[in-house]
Amino acid sequence: MKMKKLRTLLFAALTVLMLAACGTTSKVPLTGRSHRICVSDEQVLSLAKTEYTKYMQTAKLSTNTKATQMVKRVGTRLANAVENYLKNNGYADDIKNFSWEFNLVQDNNVNAFCMPGGKIVVYEGLLPYTQTDDELAIVLGHEIAHAVAKHSAEQLTKQQNEQLGTNIGANVIGMVTGSSDIANIAGTVASKYFSFMNLKYSRENESEADHMGLIFAAMAGYNPDVAVNFWKKMASGTTSQNEWLSDHPSDATRIKNIQGWLPEAEKYYKPQTVAKTTTTKKTTTKRSTTSRKRRK
Repeated sequence: MKMKKLRTLLFAALTVLMLAACGTTSKVPLTGRSHRICVSDEQVLSLAKTEYTKYMQTAKLSTNTKATQMVKRVGTRLANAVENYLKNNGYADDIKNFSWEFNLVQDNNVNAFCMPGGKIVVYEGLLPYTQTDDELAIVLGHEIAHAVAKHSAEQLTKQQNEQLGTNIGANVIGMVTGSSDIANIAGTVASKYFSFMNLKYSRENESEADHMGLIFAAMAGYNPDVAVNFWKKMASGTTSQNEWLSDHPSDATRIKNIQGWLPEAEKYYKPQTVAKTTTTKKTTTKRSTTSRKRRK
């Protein structure tokens, strides 16, 4: 019986080592952070497509034509700038994963989200805070950054590994103690622990998306300086949150971080100029003749 328990423990240890070694390691564009992902792009994109389709079947598109055009205009310009950056900086293979789509939906929540593959949804509740293209670019740049950094794949990898680790740990404890109750308790405790730890992990992803999104906005010709005022408006218009128990950084932390990243973003900022068209007045022969008659 002892040998069986020992073999079980060794198997669990081996499994943990295999979990740590799975997947491929790559670097996030712009930030250079290394991350390991154990799910394929095909798996993530397939899951995202299914979930996005289900969502859009129940969502109501906005009837605000002007705001809808704004979302699509700013989103498309950002996507083009991001793809140019990826193409010129060794990430050209990632471009094939994107099929950009930008929608504004009827929802009063102050929110937006991005699915892997570039499916981005903005809620009408955000419109009071995004009065200009520059302000909207801060939001959309952030959402695009989630897709470019493959944050969803990271989350799926982490959840997959944690679930497997939780199940193995509970089974090992149950076999060693001979008590299924203890095994169930261990599984519950482990699940709660992983859920709590994921909050910090999500905050790190959110901060990275803030950083990347600020630079993406600047690359597309939108003024990154508006980000500070945008988040101040968000802070004054929404209830405060406890950062330690949230999956997003606090507004104060966000503003402080953005102020630190602005010098970097401004290096990429080149305002896009709009070509002005001039019209010349043509004087017809008839009009000239009439003028001469009036002078007589």
